[in-house]
Amino acid sequence: MASTTACVGKELRTENQRAAVKSQLIDSMRRLFDWLEKNDYRGYDAFDGLNARFVRPLTFETKFLRTVLQQAVRRFPLNLRPLLGVAKGHSTKGMGFLARGFIRLHEATGEGKWAEKAEYALQWLIENQSKGYSGACWGNHFDYQSRSFYLRKGVPTIVWTSLIGHAFLDGYDHFKKGQYLDIAVSACEHIMRDVDKYPNGDGVCISYVPGQNSQVHNANTLGASLLARVYSCTGNESYRELAQKAIQYTAHCQRPHFSWYYGEKANLRWVDNFHTAYVLDCFKHYSAATHDRHYDEIIMRGYEYWKQTFFLQDGAPRYYDHKTLPIDIQCSSQAIDTLVFFSDRDTEALSLAVKVAQWTIENMQDRSGYFYYRRYSSWLVNKTPTLHWGQATMMCALAGLYKSL
Repeated sequence: MASTTACVGKELRTENQRAAVKSQLIDSMRRLFDWLEKNDYRGYDAFDGLNARFVRPLTFETKFLRTVLQQAVRRFPLNLRPLLGVAKGHSTKGMGFLARGFIRLHEATGEGKWAEKAEYALQWLIENQSKGYSGACWGNHFDYQSRSFYLRKGVPTIVWTSLIGHAFLDGYDHFKKGQYLDIAVSACEHIMRDVDKYPNGDGVCISYVPGQNSQVHNANTLGASLLARVYSCTGNESYRELAQKAIQYTAHCQRPHFSWYYGEKANLRWVDNFHTAYVLDCFKHYSAATHDRHYDEIIMRGYEYWKQTFFLQDGAPRYYDHKTLPIDIQCSSQAIDTLVFFSDRDTEALSLAVKVAQWTIENMQDRSGYFYYRRYSSWLVNKTPTLHWGQATMMCALAGLYKSL
């Protein structure tokens, strides 16, 4: 793979070049926003195959056949969902990403409509929490069969809850509304009271879902990052303590060449682009919120490994550490977001983020405004309009890049 570090920077050398990039970004986001409005903020999800009402009975509710159905719908290069009875839906995680994107656009432009859309998304999330838990939390709008567990619709995950909690913290920082901080605190109470924790040496792994021993690095660190940010607002020491132990667990599991597996179980040992980026973001959030600098070397070694491994010369994001295809829209969106986040530590990060954004707009955005799910080759593209997986994450990432230029 060609190195990225020798070629970045040329996109942003002059004010005219910077202005041209910003124009391209805002045009892309406006087309995406129009698509979202026309579709009532509904779309498909990468893992919504078990919503296939016409064929779900044929799984006989066995783990194997549920997995076959879910993965077949996810991986088939054409969108089978309309034929199988999967309807477009609203996504809690999608609304969280959209809220963050609209907040960023309001910060960048001052246009009132973005503030209105951000607050609408946050209010929708307040009204669509999972019920029966100790605090605010959110889950899927579909049943989900993982390699390790089966998750019913509406059961919260720490990934959904933490990312949405970050949206409320962004809303609190920007709009100065105490209600938004209250929701983030409530989400931390859910993590503290409802979610299992598994000690490992001097660290602790926070489980992916309540009542399940599901130890995954991006889920563990996402929980830690939310706890740390809320600690910085409230001074709640119990949040900081659990965040530190969770970060320590994942720090200890960094591999010799500075990557992380998705999880430590034998069937979870792969290394991919966007889950690695999630982990990097969470370490940085923890460090900024707690002023704990013990993990700075781990962060930057992991970041440099990620940057050198997961990008082609033209800005296309690779999926795995050992192969490029399929190029997945969430690899694009999370890469842009993480590069922008690390631009205070890496002078080349914004230029690489621009390269990824330009490649994605040119190769993954439909004329109607939405972004494709996956590209398998130069000619084979899965054009499914995923909501959270593609549209919401891209709106959030592009808005963050636009704000930073």
